[in-house]
Amino acid sequence: MVENKPDIEPKQDLPQLFGGKRFDIEHALHMYATSYVFMPASGIYEKEIVAAHKEQLADCHIYVIGTMPAIENVDYYLEDDRLVMTILVAGKRYELAWPMPEGVEMVQTEQGWFIKNGDLYWAPSDLEVGRRLNEELDAIHFEVLYIGQAYGKDGSRNALDRLLKHETLQRISVKGIPSDRRLTILMLEIEPGNRMITVMNPWADNKDDGSARILTGLDKLFGTSEAERVTLYEASLIRFFQPPFNKEFKESFPSTNLKVLTDCYDKDFSALISEICIDELPFKMTSDAVPPSQYHIAKFDLHEDEARQVFFGRKG
Repeated sequence: MVENKPDIEPKQDLPQLFGGKRFDIEHALHMYATSYVFMPASGIYEKEIVAAHKEQLADCHIYVIGTMPAIENVDYYLEDDRLVMTILVAGKRYELAWPMPEGVEMVQTEQGWFIKNGDLYWAPSDLEVGRRLNEELDAIHFEVLYIGQAYGKDGSRNALDRLLKHETLQRISVKGIPSDRRLTILMLEIEPGNRMITVMNPWADNKDDGSARILTGLDKLFGTSEAERVTLYEASLIRFFQPPFNKEFKESFPSTNLKVLTDCYDKDFSALISEICIDELPFKMTSDAVPPSQYHIAKFDLHEDEARQVFFGRKG
């Protein structure tokens, strides 16, 4: 009997891949978003909308200004034990269906239409509709226009505080948004604890300083403040997405000349990694520099010397 086995790529030649690297211990500082709030740009001035997200907003120090396609529900009806919705996304027609139990009916109330099943009333929320349009039909793209941060003293300011008097947001709004898109704000909370990724390389040229380099990395890991982390995360996302309304960091990050990176170089970090990997986001983020994706990982070597680049594979 012939056993069918999955195709497996040949093992990489690890001595060749990691040989010639300078140090046997290299560290990368790793940051990622843990939660989010998003709303129409006009929502930041609406007390009810803000109040509904008050607790989450307190810890959101990163904000992304962008546009999403205009979404309009144009029809909904029951057919063959299904709820069918017809939706326009930036003028393009889509259809979603939900299986329904027998005996349900569609009713109109002061709050809108609902599916009535006995004493239960239900209708898909805007968030549910958006997630299905994104996950199943790839219909929702969030175009990144500007990235910023607000922290203040000891985290006293959050993204909303900054956005309420934000000149660039006002400039984007005044400049005008295409009629089939909507100005939208995404606010992110960064993981409050520090995380470090370490590579231990037995093929490195220098294997004498490993213990000292481990301690130096731990020093940086626990010594990086939340304010530093927020700034590094902001800068790396700007460099990654290249938003059209940002100026700082688009070409200058990473660099030994940047004050925010001084401690990373002093503690001899090799790389910086910033992630937006949130399954629940009801859209795929994109920009002129980055194709649409649910997950984004901004990875940067902090040294031009190839002998210090161990995290992202060989270039070329």
